Amino acid sequence: MKRLYEAEAYTPDWPDSHWRRTLPLPAPAPTLKGQATAEVAVIGAGYAGLSAAHELATRFGADVAVLEAVQPGWGASGRNGGFCCLGGSKLSDRAIIRRVGEAGARAFLAFQRAAIEDVAAFLDSHGIDARQGPEGETYLAHSPAAYRELAAAAAADPSSRLIPLEGLAEAGLAGPVFHGALQVAQGFALHPLAYVEGLARVAVAAGVRIHGNSPVLHLAPEGGGWRLDTPEGSLHAKRVLVATNGYSSEDLPRWLAGRSLPAMSSIMVTRPISAEERAAQGFTSALMAADTRTALHYFRHLPDGRFLFGMRGGTSAAPAAIATTQARVRSHFDAMFPAWNGVETESRWSGFVCLTGSLAPFVGRVPGAEGLFAALGWHGSGVAPASRGGRLAAQLIAGAAPEIPALMAAPPRRFPLPAFRRTALAAGYLAADLRDGALSPAGRR
Repeated sequence: MKRLYEAEAYTPDWPDSHWRRTLPLPAPAPTLKGQATAEVAVIGAGYAGLSAAHELATRFGADVAVLEAVQPGWGASGRNGGFCCLGGSKLSDRAIIRRVGEAGARAFLAFQRAAIEDVAAFLDSHGIDARQGPEGETYLAHSPAAYRELAAAAAADPSSRLIPLEGLAEAGLAGPVFHGALQVAQGFALHPLAYVEGLARVAVAAGVRIHGNSPVLHLAPEGGGWRLDTPEGSLHAKRVLVATNGYSSEDLPRWLAGRSLPAMSSIMVTRPISAEERAAQGFTSALMAADTRTALHYFRHLPDGRFLFGMRGGTSAAPAAIATTQARVRSHFDAMFPAWNGVETESRWSGFVCLTGSLAPFVGRVPGAEGLFAALGWHGSGVAPASRGGRLAAQLIAGAAPEIPALMAAPPRRFPLPAFRRTALAAGYLAADLRDGALSPAGRR
C-alpha cells in the first residue's frame, strides 16, 4: 500500500474519540481467509462503501463482499463531527456554475438535499438511534465581508434565516469573533459511529459479507474480473468499488495516484457544560454550527451537555505534530468561547477528510479499467453525500442509469506536482490564515 502520511495515521487502534467511548465495541467483522468470490467487491466499510453494498444486496440481489482495513467505521465515517449536512465540494457556488452551468449547480444542490433526506429515512426505517439534534445548521460569519456573502446566500434561499451581529446574542449564538449568521433548514446532527455501525449491521442482515482486518494489498485484473489480495486471503470479483476516501492507497488502483489529498481534521470534546456556564458564554443554540473561515471551525452542543469543537489544519501525523495541532485546536476554542476557558477537554482525536484535484466528489467508472468503479472525495462533509453517493455507485455497478450530477461524474484531475501535495497543503493553510485574519473580537478586525 502506498499512502501519503506517516504510519501513525493508519495504526489499527481505535482513536480515543467521544464516539468510541460512548458505544460498546461490536463483535469484530471476520478476517478474509483463503480464497473467496463475489459478484461485487467493495473496498472500504465507511458510509459510501456500506451504502453501496446494502443497495446492491437489497435492490439488485447481488452477492457483495466488503473488505475493510480495520473494522467498519474505523476511518472518517466513525470519527467525524457528526454533521449530516449540505456539502461535498470545496468549490464556491460561482466556481460550480462556471464548471457545470446553472442547471448542473442546481442538480448538485438537489443531490445534497436528497442525501440528507436519505440518511434520515434510513435511520428511521431501520431504527438506528443516532440522531442528536434538531434540523438545521448555522453558518457564522468570521468577518463583515463574510456576512455580506451570507446575506447574498440568504436572498437566494427563502427558507433560510439571516441574523445580524446585533441579533446573535438573542439567537444563542454569542461569541467575540462572529459578525452575523445564516441559518438553513437542511441537515441534522448525529452520532457518526452509531450510524456507520448501524449501517453495517443492516448490510450484514441483508446478506452482505463484511471482512475486517483485511486491507487490500494488491488489486489486479484476472479472469474477466478482479483479484483482491489481503494478508490472509484473496477475493475474486466481477466488479469492484473503491470507497476509501481519505484513507486510500495511491496504488489501489494506480489510476488514483495524485488525484486525492488526505487533509487532517481534529476534534476535541469538553466535559459537560452546565446551564449556567452556557448562559455565561451566550452560545446556547442546539443547532450544529460552523464558521466561514477557509480552514473552518465546526462545533455543537452534544445531548449530554458536552461541547464538540473541531477544525481543519495539520499536515503531519507524527505524534509531536499531532500534539501541536491539538494544542492549536484548544487555543482556538479558548479564543472563540472565552467564558469556557476553564472547561476541561475530555477527549481529542483526528482523522482524514479527502480532497480531490478537482475539488469535487467523484462517483463513476475508473477510466480504462473495465468493472472498476470509485466513490470518494467528500471534502469534509461526507456523512450525507457519501451515503447517497455510495447508493448511486451501486446503481451504476448494477447497470442502472442513476442521475449522477455532472459535477460528480467527471473523473478527478491530478494535483499539480502531486509529490508535493502535502507541502502545497501547508502553504494553503498559511495563506488561508493570512486571508481570513487572526481570531479577534467582532468589530475590531
